[in-house]
Amino acid sequence: MAKYSDLEYLKLPKWKRFLYKIASFFTSIPGGIVNGVKAIGRFFKMVGLGIAHFFRDLVLTFVHGDWKTKISYVVMGFGNLARGQILRGLLFFLFEVVFIIYMIFTGSYWLSMLPSLGKTGPHEVYDVVLDTYTMVYGDNSFKILLYGVLTIFFIAAFCYTWYVNVKQNRIAEQILKSGKKLKSGKDDLRSLVDDQFHKTLLALPTIGITVFTVLPIVFMILVAFTNYDGTHDGYNNNLFHWVGLDNFNTMLGTGGDSSLSYATTFGEVLTWTLIWAFFATFTCYFLGMLVAMAINKKGIRFKKGFRTILVLTIAIPQFISLLYVSKMFAKNGIVNGMLMDIHLISEALPFWTEGTWARVMVILVNIWIGIPYLMLIATGILMNIPADLYESAKIDGASAWKQYTKITLPYMLFITGPYLLTSFTGNMNNFNVIYLLTTGLPTNPNLWSGATAVGYTDLLVTWLFNMTTGAESSYYMASVVGILIFIVVAVISLVVYGLLPSVRNEEDFQ
Repeated sequence: MAKYSDLEYLKLPKWKRFLYKIASFFTSIPGGIVNGVKAIGRFFKMVGLGIAHFFRDLVLTFVHGDWKTKISYVVMGFGNLARGQILRGLLFFLFEVVFIIYMIFTGSYWLSMLPSLGKTGPHEVYDVVLDTYTMVYGDNSFKILLYGVLTIFFIAAFCYTWYVNVKQNRIAEQILKSGKKLKSGKDDLRSLVDDQFHKTLLALPTIGITVFTVLPIVFMILVAFTNYDGTHDGYNNNLFHWVGLDNFNTMLGTGGDSSLSYATTFGEVLTWTLIWAFFATFTCYFLGMLVAMAINKKGIRFKKGFRTILVLTIAIPQFISLLYVSKMFAKNGIVNGMLMDIHLISEALPFWTEGTWARVMVILVNIWIGIPYLMLIATGILMNIPADLYESAKIDGASAWKQYTKITLPYMLFITGPYLLTSFTGNMNNFNVIYLLTTGLPTNPNLWSGATAVGYTDLLVTWLFNMTTGAESSYYMASVVGILIFIVVAVISLVVYGLLPSVRNEEDFQ
């Protein structure tokens, strides 16, 4: 393909520029793939070198370290205690003692049971005294998985602490060899509230995020590789166990006839989710911007009043407004009643009972909810666009549309690009609007996912929610859907984020 210089490209007709861009895109794909493979290779090479350097560092520290450092490889904190750093040494030693006690009395049990997720389930045992069979409960698969994961996290924390202990000994040796004095316990405490205060401040949030965010995410991911559901709850009914990639094969259509139904359902729901997210994001964005521009226009009176009316939509809780709107457009609701009373229709319109109608309605109702937010955001941004730009454009004879496309819209997109991305991903997981308006209905008879009905307006997140409710809750399939949602959202976010002008050309509007 012939390549044009910047000047030659600008001289081309618009249709040739468009074709040139398309051709450039496709011709760049092989090079992009090669660069991607090279980047992956460089990443693994970097990881390999890092691991090799890590173990080399540990070996050299042991070989060249003194006897205090060598003992610290087995007894954490010994080197610090021997060198007079009592507080550090005691903390390292106590952590090791707690870890050993935990692993002996509890942790080893959870780890040993983790491969099987339990051996003895609930069963009946004959009671001689009562002359009847009584239910006896055995292992708890849920607790085994949870505490097994927690134990692995604890082991990882111990390994990191052990490495810090070795590193502290190496640093202490180097400081003493240089003739300097080591920090005392008072110096360490003073440092925690002075130059190292950021570590003190972040310690509790980091632990909280690990325990209440990272741990549950890992637990949810592991559930996707089990058969955990309503009939295999792990304790009261039956134990659950590992099933490998069977659930993913079922969901993605590589495991038999039923998997094809799941794959079809997932594809349909994913397609509608992306369509919903696109329209829910950009209709609110552009209409909210136009409303803000109309209100901000010179000569418009009662601007505060118009803004107040729109903000009332935000002030009313969505739980109330959406349920009310749902009832208004019901088959026997006020809207159908009024239209029939004035003889515009002879029978009730299927706002929520027909698939296409329901999908259009949820998008329209979402516009009513979303415009006020965008109006407020756009109002603040529009006020910051220099008026000189518009004055210069008017002098040059630019029409209102040209001013919008060349000044207003580029400025808005540059400032709100990251917001658009987060809004799109947020709409993909917009549970409230869909569930409060339609609960996913009407049911789509062509889709199937086990005991769970799938509706025309169901998003992936509402489909996931329905899987976890009811007597036959498919927690394992819900976990698979959650993982797939994360993958889809992550890929879209990473790709779009790299294309945002506010990220690629930060200096343009500085």
